[in-house]
Amino acid sequence: MAYLYPMFISLLAAAAVTPLVIKLAVRLGVTDQPNSRKVHVKSTPSMGGLAIFIAFIAGVWVSDATSDFLFPILAGAFVIVVTGLLDDYYAFTPLAKLAGQVLAAMIVILNGVVVEFINVPFGTIVHLGWFGVPLTLLWILGITNAINLIDGLDGLAAGVTSIVLLTITIIAFGMFNYFVAAIALILLGANLGFLLFNFYPAKIFMGDTGSLFLGYMLSVISLLGFKNVTLFSLIIPVIILGVPISDTIFAIIRRAVQRKPLSEPDKSHLHHCLMRVGYNHRQTVLIIYGISTLFGLFAIMFSKTTIWGAVVILTMFVVTLEIIVEMVGLVHKNYRPLLNLVSKLKSMHSK
Repeated sequence: MAYLYPMFISLLAAAAVTPLVIKLAVRLGVTDQPNSRKVHVKSTPSMGGLAIFIAFIAGVWVSDATSDFLFPILAGAFVIVVTGLLDDYYAFTPLAKLAGQVLAAMIVILNGVVVEFINVPFGTIVHLGWFGVPLTLLWILGITNAINLIDGLDGLAAGVTSIVLLTITIIAFGMFNYFVAAIALILLGANLGFLLFNFYPAKIFMGDTGSLFLGYMLSVISLLGFKNVTLFSLIIPVIILGVPISDTIFAIIRRAVQRKPLSEPDKSHLHHCLMRVGYNHRQTVLIIYGISTLFGLFAIMFSKTTIWGAVVILTMFVVTLEIIVEMVGLVHKNYRPLLNLVSKLKSMHSK
C-alpha cells in the first residue's frame, strides 16, 4: 500500500492538472495543427507532458522513495521538460533539441548512472571502462527519441509507456529493487491520469514535452533497474521497449534507403502502416498495446528463466519482430530492400 499511495496521488494530480494545461496551451497558442503527415484532423492543444511532469513530482513528493540517484534524475527530468516545452512553443531545430537531451543525459551520467559492465552467457563479465559513458549516453538518447517517434496517435505513446512501466515495476519488485519500482509506479500513475484526456479522441497531446520526458525517464530507470543484475544486462530493457526500439530501427533503415535525414518525419511508422491496412485509429492503438504487452511478458519470463530458457525467449522475441517487419513491409514498398535483405540472409543460412 505504501507504493500504491504515491501512484494514486500522481494519477489524481494528472487528472486535476491536465484540464488546466489544456487551457494554458490554448491561451499560449501551443496547439498541434493537422497537416499531410499527421493523422488528426483538428487543432489540438499540445504540451500535455507538463501535466505528466507536475503529477510525477507530486507523487515523488509524498513518497518514501530515496536514492542517491533521485536528485540527478529529477534535475535531468527538469532539463528535458524545459527542452520539450521550448520545442513545443518555438519549434526547435533538431540540433537544439538534441543539445537539451545530451545535457539531461550527462546530468545523470556524471552522477553515476552508467553501464559499467555487461553480463554475457556462462558467467563471463565484460567490463566496459570508459566506453560505458558513450554507451549509456547512446542508450538514453536512443530511448528518448524512440518514444518521441511513436507519439503519432491519440493515446499511443502514453499507453505503450504505461505497459512498459508496469513491466518494469513487476520485474523490479522481483529483484527487490524498490526504488525503481516506486519511481515506475509513480510515473505510471501520472501517465494513466493523463491518458484519460489523451486516449482517442484526444483532448490534448503530450507534445515533445511529454514524449521526451517519458523517454528520458524510461531510459534512466531501465538502466538503474537492470544494468548490473541480469544475465544479459541490456537485453531485458531492450525486450521491454521492443515496440519503440523496433519502430525506431525501421525508421532509420527506411530513411537510409530513401536517403532522407533521420530527423525528417514521415507517415511510414508501424501505426501508419496498420491504418493503411484498414484498421481504424482506436483499433491500431489497441493492436500496438497488445504487441507491447507481449514484449513485456517476454521480458518478465526472461528475468526469471535459465540460460536455455532465455535462448528460447530471445528466439520468440526475434520471431515476433520479424513478423512485424513482414507485416509492415507488405503495406509499404520502401520496406522492400529490407525484406530482400532478410530473404538473402535466410537463403545463405539454409545453404
